[in-house]
Amino acid sequence: MSIRENFSDADMDLWLNENRVTEIECLVPDLTGVARGKILPRAKFTKERGMRIPEAVLGMTVTGNYPTENVAYDRAISNTDRDMILRADPGSITTVPWAMDPTAQVIHDCYFADGTLVDYAPRSVLRRVLKLYADRGWKPVVGPELEFYLTEKNIDPDLPLKAPVGRSGRAETSRQVYSIDAVNEFDPLFEDIYDYCALMNLDVDTLIHETGAGQMGLNFQHGDALALADNVFYFKRTLREAALKHGMYATFMAKPMAGEPGSAMHIHQSVSDAVTGHNIFSAPDGSPSAIFKHYIGGLQRYTPAAMAIVAPYVNSYRRIVRHTAAPINIQWGMDNRTVGFRIPISGVEQRRVENRIIGADANPYLAMAVTLACGYLGMIDQLEPTPMIGGSAYDHSFELPQGLPQALEMLRSEDRLRAVLGERFIDVYTAIKELEHQEFMTVISPWEREHLLLHV
Repeated sequence: MSIRENFSDADMDLWLNENRVTEIECLVPDLTGVARGKILPRAKFTKERGMRIPEAVLGMTVTGNYPTENVAYDRAISNTDRDMILRADPGSITTVPWAMDPTAQVIHDCYFADGTLVDYAPRSVLRRVLKLYADRGWKPVVGPELEFYLTEKNIDPDLPLKAPVGRSGRAETSRQVYSIDAVNEFDPLFEDIYDYCALMNLDVDTLIHETGAGQMGLNFQHGDALALADNVFYFKRTLREAALKHGMYATFMAKPMAGEPGSAMHIHQSVSDAVTGHNIFSAPDGSPSAIFKHYIGGLQRYTPAAMAIVAPYVNSYRRIVRHTAAPINIQWGMDNRTVGFRIPISGVEQRRVENRIIGADANPYLAMAVTLACGYLGMIDQLEPTPMIGGSAYDHSFELPQGLPQALEMLRSEDRLRAVLGERFIDVYTAIKELEHQEFMTVISPWEREHLLLHV
């Protein structure tokens, strides 16, 4: 469900009055997952529903640059720098608990002047995939698990990140996976996080310490894909703000520290009958259904081509290495964390697939859209999966792209994903990511200076 289910514009205005809101942060998630938009006084927000921002805001790299002389990009995005019309989703209205004055934040959808959704906006891409499910009488159910690192503040990007100092006055120097005491080192921060999430009506669940030094994980209650993408989007903002308040950084980089595991966004996913609510991954006798196997077959078939979306940066591929709690394969197995697609032990109505390949750095809207798209294609094409893996798959062959250029080439070439996600989205997205990689290649790394400067 949304943060405020079935909210109308009138309900939103009433809520703003009841909470004496004086300012509204009008947010649009861009292709990187960054919050763009405008901050308006309450009176201006009430008067000017349908505010405008330039279309090109959705066509920027993470560094704020635009592709030039890219035919596909120029064909997709107008060269007149035209406006998009933003319309608030009332169900996404919530507080900004760290603000000094009563402030609200609300997520907006992007529209063209003719009233159609901007098809390459992340929320629009996810809505497009969800409509394909709805047209067949299906409703996806997802449950994200988001990993992240807490670090010392780092104002010099040339210096490596370090684990933060906790209540004891010491930083972690050893692996503390699932340690309660290690989480309690940061109690003041997490008390604020839970308080903020309660005020925002974010339905978060379990907090754990992951394997890395200062690495944590948070589970979200399962539910509607669009609402959960909104929750992850809001949570990332919230965690970063709370961490700054406590003198540290929170990062969702896929691999922020050398020698430590990377951070993932595992997404549990199942599909229910929209009328009966029955989990279609289970047959009437309680056994796995044929469509369940087809869903897995779709994930296996199309995830390699989807990697540029679920592993969207150069840094993302530093996580996808052997024996680091990140899969390098597209195998599947029962309660097996070494494979790309894990089947948790569950009851008949809870039967689901956990996609373990997605990085924490992925845009939550696009990550959910593309993993659901892969499963959808498997179901409608009745794709059969490979045999289930019984043991460890860590030594299995690499079955995923090992870098962003290869991943982009595969995404561009996959016509079935292009049809499901939208041609203009693929053109805009790949152009932006190609430019980001070009920008990265202009930077000389410390490794190159250390090992090449005097030796080659």
